[in-house]
Amino acid sequence: MFSKDSPEKTDVKAAATAEAALSIIAFGMKVLGDVETSGVIKIEGTIEGTIRGARQVLVGRQGEVKGDVHAREVVVGGKVDGTISASERVEVQGTSAISGDIYTKSIVVLEGGRINGSVRMDDIARSSTMPKIELKSAPVAVVR
Repeated sequence: MFSKDSPEKTDVKAAATAEAALSIIAFGMKVLGDVETSGVIKIEGTIEGTIRGARQVLVGRQGEVKGDVHAREVVVGGKVDGTISASERVEVQGTSAISGDIYTKSIVVLEGGRINGSVRMDDIARSSTMPKIELKSAPVAVVR
């Protein structure tokens, strides 16, 4: 009752810590199954399964995801074989190879990055009434 930290402050601290959590799948490590997190996940190894709920997914140069990725922001430097759904942003780095569709509001594709699939950009990118936009005609920022 007279403590310095009220239960409300403790809950806020716990929520901030949970969102700031960083999980690393190291090179040589392989995860079989779905992954759920509210924080940041960096992948230098391999994940075979769906990634859900992450604030940010970072796929390193040696990283590989064989499954769908659902996050707020996705940065790909390695390989993704599956659909990427990012509510905010996708960055395709020059060392990346993506085999699957991308749904996002914003995308950056660096020179050398490869996408084998369609890119849909809209607030409701998953809407079935939206016309399909092929990568050739999609608004893409190329940074050199």
